[in-house]
Formats: sequence, C-alpha cells, structure tokens
Amino acid sequence: LYMITPNRIESEMLTGLKITTDADAEEAANKICAMGVKNVIITLGSKGCVIKEGSISYRVDAFKVKPVDTTAAGDTFNGALCVGLAENMDLQHAVLMASKASSIAVTRMGAQSSIPYREEII
Repeated sequence: LYMITPNRIESEMLTGLKITTDADAEEAANKICAMGVKNVIITLGSKGCVIKEGSISYRVDAFKVKPVDTTAAGDTFNGALCVGLAENMDLQHAVLMASKASSIAVTRMGAQSSIPYREEII
C-alpha cells in the first residue's frame, strides 16, 4: 500500500497549488498521484482530511474538540493510521481511527504524553 500523508502546507510545497477548499486538496492529491503515489491523504487539521485512494476521492471530517496543544497531532494521526492498516482495516476506517486518535491528542498537553492508548480510540 503506497501512500503519503502530507499536511496542507506540505501539499502546497509539493504541488505549487494553494489549498483553501476540498476541491483544491483533491487537485493537489491528483497531482501527487501523478508523481507515482497510489494513495494520498492530505491532512487539513480541524477540517479533517481529503483522501485519494486509487481512482476515488473522499473526505473524512475531523472530530470536533477544543484543542489545547497540536504538537503531536500529525505523528499521532500517522501512528494510528499504521495501527489500523496493520489490523487489516480498509483505508477509510484506518483514517477514521487516525482522525479520532489525533483529535484526542490535541486535547492534551505535550507530545508523547498526549498520544492516546489503543483502547481510547475504539
């Protein structure tokens, strides 16, 4: 499963596109796919993420929380995504779990201390 998970700023740097809407994110994902990546997940912080999985595109909304520290949000997202995929979840469900995990992390202070345990994201 080949994939990349850039955030909005990284996606803009990779593609030269300005991302302000889902349509912009989808265009950036298409451009990144054209570079040879099969699956692209562009994370958009509190706006969720846009996923290009093969030939289909869809979005996963972020869970609504009151953030206190976003330090480990991306790392938590990617770690939980890997856990979901390792547990044989399809990509959409793994992204949903990753979104939940990162939404929990941003409600806590610190980096390592903010990352939720697996049982917290069931």
